[in-house]
Amino acid sequence: MYLPARFAAVILTFIPVFRQQRTWRHAELLLIAAILAPGRRTIASLLRIAGLSRERRFTTYHRVLNRAAWDPPAAARLLLGLLIAVFAPSGPVLLGIDDTIERRRGRRISAKGIYRDPVRSSKGHFVKASGLRWLSLMLLAPVPWAGRTWALPFLTALAPSERYCRERGRRHKKLTDWARQMALQARRWLPGREIVLLGDSSFAALDFLVTLARQRLTCITRLRLDAALYEPTPPRRPGTVGRPRTKGARLPKLADVLVDGSTCWQRMLVPAWYGERERVVEICSATAVWRHAGLPVLPIRWVLLRDPQRRFDPQALLCTDPARDPLQIVRWFIQRWQVEVTFREVRDHLGVETQRQWSDRAIARTTPCLLALFSIVTLLAARLDRHARSAVCTDAWYRKPRPTFADALGAVRRQFWREQGLLLSARQAEVRKLRPTLRHGIAYALCQAA
Repeated sequence: MYLPARFAAVILTFIPVFRQQRTWRHAELLLIAAILAPGRRTIASLLRIAGLSRERRFTTYHRVLNRAAWDPPAAARLLLGLLIAVFAPSGPVLLGIDDTIERRRGRRISAKGIYRDPVRSSKGHFVKASGLRWLSLMLLAPVPWAGRTWALPFLTALAPSERYCRERGRRHKKLTDWARQMALQARRWLPGREIVLLGDSSFAALDFLVTLARQRLTCITRLRLDAALYEPTPPRRPGTVGRPRTKGARLPKLADVLVDGSTCWQRMLVPAWYGERERVVEICSATAVWRHAGLPVLPIRWVLLRDPQRRFDPQALLCTDPARDPLQIVRWFIQRWQVEVTFREVRDHLGVETQRQWSDRAIARTTPCLLALFSIVTLLAARLDRHARSAVCTDAWYRKPRPTFADALGAVRRQFWREQGLLLSARQAEVRKLRPTLRHGIAYALCQAA
């Protein structure tokens, strides 16, 4: 398949990741086919959309995932560099981190486990889900033509279950251990940039936050309303015997601050509040020291939010940089919701949970590649002209003012199909027939979309 000239600068960046040129040629075809393919993202579907349904050596394309030698961390670093150059060339780099469950069944999927389903569960209802747990690190950056912030995945890791590690004699790593490794890797890749990491309450762990704060990473997460907060350590008097104090006097719990009538609340207008244009909230904020027995001490700024109209429950946030403005902390944290939007988009449009690899290496590679495909499509859409990338697919019963990822994917697909042979020269009067492989690929895309 032909590679459009305007997309070559993005796709050819990943050539150094592969040790053999032959492997790169196969991977390049799979990448283009994964963008064009509808429905499932199996290797067989990708070969059909590329017009290679008669290819007798189809196993060579399977080997790209289950056997070929290439470097996924190097690919993640190159992808992050492309995203930073296009969408976040200056200012703080916002990174969102969260986990998702890929529902897969089968005896050969050894790393699967049973976890809490974050989508179907609630405070009073617990739902379990069996599958693979993935932890993804995404760049949160504004996309100009979309008019909002998108979460662009660049680094995804498989967090195996505890049973999987026990059966193989390995030490089981918690979710915060994987998150710490991924965040520190991003810190090494961006040594001169300010990094702000956004996570939910799963990452509100003292040892995790202290480690990242020491490496100049600012973390913003949710905070429990009953967390043990203290005043800073008072000055040590001369001649005092014993170990120095690590904390001052105990502060009231945030749950008590919430119901205290003397609490001073500040009303603020927060733009882009979880899909809404804006929302008026009341906040109060202060600095404190968060400490727990046997764990390091962490200076934080806490922010307590409540809705004057009581449409959502009060919640508390923490920031490991006490000097941050409370309104800035809130504006940054609400962008974390775009991570959930990306997880939904890759399931609806990029075929996550439809792949059918069974070897451990192929399983560990396929889902991160499909998540990274979301970012690659966004980069390719950024190279289109303004009219093409801003086109919105609307209907009489559904109108949307701004393009979504589905529109960006459609624009990139149209450019690929035009380059394959649908774009004719105005100087040539003779119309040529399409190549058989191109006809078969178009027929598969149009007739087998369901």
